[in-house]
Amino acid sequence: MITQISKQPYPIYLGDIFEKMNQFITHMQPEVSQIYILVDENTHLHCVSPLVLNVEALTNAEILEIDAGEENKSLEIVNHLWQALAENEVDRQALIINLGGGVISDLGGFMASVYKRGIRFINVPTSMLAMVDAAIGGKTGVDLGALKNQIGCFSNPEAVFVSPEFLETLPLNDLKSGYGELLKYSLIDRLKLWQVFQKIDFENTENIDDLIESSLEIKIRIVNQDPKEKGLRKILNFGHTYGHAFESLSLMENPNDPLLHGEAVALGIICELWHSVRQKDFPQQDFDDIKSFILNNFRGFRINKEQIGTLINLMKKDKKNAGNQIAVILLEDIGKPHYDSFLDEKDIRNCLIDFMEIK
Repeated sequence: MITQISKQPYPIYLGDIFEKMNQFITHMQPEVSQIYILVDENTHLHCVSPLVLNVEALTNAEILEIDAGEENKSLEIVNHLWQALAENEVDRQALIINLGGGVISDLGGFMASVYKRGIRFINVPTSMLAMVDAAIGGKTGVDLGALKNQIGCFSNPEAVFVSPEFLETLPLNDLKSGYGELLKYSLIDRLKLWQVFQKIDFENTENIDDLIESSLEIKIRIVNQDPKEKGLRKILNFGHTYGHAFESLSLMENPNDPLLHGEAVALGIICELWHSVRQKDFPQQDFDDIKSFILNNFRGFRINKEQIGTLINLMKKDKKNAGNQIAVILLEDIGKPHYDSFLDEKDIRNCLIDFMEIK
């Protein structure tokens, strides 16, 4: 069964995607000159075969492969890919299939959007993080060193095809990373979704379709109202100001086993709710319950006093900031986010001192 979640500005399909994807790409012919599938070594191993075997239109597609990991979401890697496309005389009528997680969705979309001023691409997310976030909404980009998503552009795919079957190929840590984004949606949207989320079995993806569909609908509704993130769309960054700083520090300190994006966002949610209690009167009991839930289900991250300055400096470089003000998303209550909230260094330092005491 397949469900069309959205029609505009591009179609998003959820479920048994192969037949619909074949029809979609076939319908694009003969305007498509060449097809390339961008993968990392994991999606090359686990996801290319079922895709190509079931989507006849991809039979003659060429493979572009990069190494897996956030550290490869860089201009250097994109430049190598552009060089490969140029050497193969790829023209503006080509089509890129981004088959992978958040790194592939972000990087592949950027690569396609800039090459020859833009060639078409389709996102086929294979991680939960990509399914509910990176592959949807038209944001593309790469990191600048340890700074997250500093270079990029808004560019929509031709379509997005979401198959939860791909989640069965993921290790538990990658699944939990995706759950960090689902947690974000459950808290910014409505109490009922948070109540459903608390009952999830993190190791079982059999009944995850409904929660993915709810998250997609939330993001699509918000993005359609504010496609360029001038206002409302900023609430999708809940947990991300602190989360990106934790993620960057972790990558700097432990490049062989850094925090994954959703893990860092979950920890960032604790911090932004800490401020919400103090600035927006977010209920203390709800904060305690959410914090306990996160600490019981997601990987922790220990910081020391010497690292607080580094984290603040990373947060100062966040692209959402306005001047010297550090932007965060605070909640008045579950389902009541505020996107026009800012912190000073003292506020952040106090929060991080408290965060150091978390066991």
